[in-house]
Amino acid sequence: MLIGQGSLDDLSARMGRPQEMLRFRPNLVIEGAEAFAEDGWKRIRIGDIEFQLLTPCARCILTTVDPATGERSADREPFATLKTYREVEGNVLFGQNVANEGVGELEVGMSVEVLE
Repeated sequence: MLIGQGSLDDLSARMGRPQEMLRFRPNLVIEGAEAFAEDGWKRIRIGDIEFQLLTPCARCILTTVDPATGERSADREPFATLKTYREVEGNVLFGQNVANEGVGELEVGMSVEVLE
């Protein structure tokens, strides 16, 4: 699952407090793109590996659980805020499900090329 840092920054700004990426448990975090730019991508390349972006990731109440403590937030955040502007047909969407095509090594800081 892939999330753009710009998307998390947008959520944090709407909430008026910083949010941790870890709550969303992504496999890939992309920096340098506008908020929700990943919603429009179909294929990307990182190093020698191409990824197909399959579907938006429908989020659940698990985003309200602090991964460090296991405690659920009483205000149902950040899910509640996401629901106000990222709900589509009953699903709260944040991030993109991806599939890799091929194998290779990834390292922090590698460039991302949007292919389509």
